[in-house]
Amino acid sequence: MSVVAGVPQGYGSSPPPSYGTTSGPVVPILKDERQGPDQAGNYNFNFETGDGISRQEQGAPQGPAGAVAAQGGWSFTFPDGTPGELKFVADNEGYRPESPLLPTPHPLPAHAVAQIEFARQQEGAGPRPTYGTPIKPGYN
Repeated sequence: MSVVAGVPQGYGSSPPPSYGTTSGPVVPILKDERQGPDQAGNYNFNFETGDGISRQEQGAPQGPAGAVAAQGGWSFTFPDGTPGELKFVADNEGYRPESPLLPTPHPLPAHAVAQIEFARQQEGAGPRPTYGTPIKPGYN
C-alpha cells in the first residue's frame, strides 16, 4: 500500500510582508504646519499635497463651557480639472459648510414668492378683522 500526501505551497503560512510597496503613486506632502492644541485649547493646522489637495483649520474655545469653535476648509481638483472647495464654520450655532458643490433647493416659483410676501405684509398690517358676533360658550 502506498500513501501520497501533499500540501499546497504556502498553505498555513502568511505571505511575506511587502513593506515599502504602494498601491498607487506616492503623493508628496508640500506643507504640513501644526500648532497646538495649547493649554487654552487653541489649535491650527495647514497642509498641502503635491496633487493639489489643501486642508486648513483653526479652532479656539468659546463661551463659558469652553466648547471649541472651528473654521477651515478643503480645496482639491477633480480628475477633469475642475476645482473643488469647501469652507466651514463649526460653533455654538452648529456646523455650517459652504460650497458650490453642495446641493441646494430649487428656487421658489414667482407665484410662491408673491404669496409669501403678501402673507408678510398682512402680518405686519396688524390684527386681522373678525366677522360676525363671537359665540359665547355655555347654554343660551
